[in-house]
Amino acid sequence: MGRLFGTDGVRGVANADLTAEMALALSVAAAHVLAEAGTFEGHKPTAVVGRDPRASGEFLEAAVVAGLASAGVDVLRVGVLPTPAVAHLTGALGADLGVMLSASHNAMPDNGIKFFARGGHKLADELEDRIESIYESHRHGEPWQRPTGAGVGRVRSDDEGSEQYIAHLLSVLPNRLDGLKIVLDEAHGAASGVSPEAFARAGAEVVTLGAEPDGLNINDGCGSTHLDPLKAAVVAHGADLGIAHDGDADRCLAVDHTGAEVDGDQILAVLALAMQERSALRADTVVATVMSNLGFKLAMERAGIRLVQTAVGDRYVLEELKEHGYALGGEQSGHVIILDHATTGDGTLTGLLLAARVAETGRTLRELASVMERLPQVLINVPDVDRSRVGTSADLAAAVAEAERELGETGRVLLRPSGTEPLVRVMVEAADIDQARAVAGRLADAVKSALG
Repeated sequence: MGRLFGTDGVRGVANADLTAEMALALSVAAAHVLAEAGTFEGHKPTAVVGRDPRASGEFLEAAVVAGLASAGVDVLRVGVLPTPAVAHLTGALGADLGVMLSASHNAMPDNGIKFFARGGHKLADELEDRIESIYESHRHGEPWQRPTGAGVGRVRSDDEGSEQYIAHLLSVLPNRLDGLKIVLDEAHGAASGVSPEAFARAGAEVVTLGAEPDGLNINDGCGSTHLDPLKAAVVAHGADLGIAHDGDADRCLAVDHTGAEVDGDQILAVLALAMQERSALRADTVVATVMSNLGFKLAMERAGIRLVQTAVGDRYVLEELKEHGYALGGEQSGHVIILDHATTGDGTLTGLLLAARVAETGRTLRELASVMERLPQVLINVPDVDRSRVGTSADLAAAVAEAERELGETGRVLLRPSGTEPLVRVMVEAADIDQARAVAGRLADAVKSALG
């Protein structure tokens, strides 16, 4: 069997790959593993459980709550809230465990389970592995040790979670948003209630899209994966900017007043300069992945900001931030982590801070985002090749070196073996799109020839 936990928890088609039985058993396993690790020592453990609005989240939440309570864990059900809100509440309420039910930007039939450790941080890999091991043992007949009587967990609902989260968001804003008109696309997702409320309380005039979740319409033609409705609405309403979240609101993309997209790299650049100005960018360093546009790196160099790059995935960005105490990191996809105020990507917080910079400077988002020029980027997937030999083929290394010589300082080459399929991704950036396409085409041929 493959590893259950991916880079973002356990995910699959609800009621097919991810069943109620699995959700219940994984929750029991998580309780046992954290008890073994000493997390619960000396007190009755508590878990915060939240979800996005997917229909399947209703029965999966019931299964998770049942599993945790049957293992002796008291459960606080906070209902439909963004992933970063559940992480925040896990820390703020002193809970021993947080559980979020969401498949983020995936289509409605999918769902997922993500566990947070005390403090609202992602569970360590070794704990996830142990949970999976105990879950597998139970599936093959090993009985659970179960508390009885007063030892079972108690379950209660908490309606104050959204208010606590909104208060937290507003408390970290450097200035108000008065005078700004902002369109918010909530993807019919987990932030549909809290995000418009937070922006309105911060002083913005708010127009909402995709803020009427019915359990079936999450991410459906809206949100950060479908920006066209937001672009049209920003222009139609004469808004200053637009903000788009995904289903669990851990990411944020933006649109300027002309309807042009502002991606995660540009958002990161704007926030990095704002934080540098306030002496909040520790070590004058920002963390991003190897997929960040070369234009971002060049913009940071011009500003005297050091760029540390990681493997692709917000978990690697977070690890780098925590290990070295940096304050800001993110991905092109809009996962932005502001470590002083969040333990995970937080799309609402990111959007608020971006809008706050517009309000503070009196400059348009278009002008602020122009601090970096997005260089043309061409990506080609080369299938049916031996991805394991990317780093050992002399012929391929020679082809890459030749491409890098041709591109010089204004271009970049990246070859990435897929983590799940027999293919290699060829990414080329250049100042000119035709040159990027030509170089990428030649490198794709070289990959086929060397690894086919």
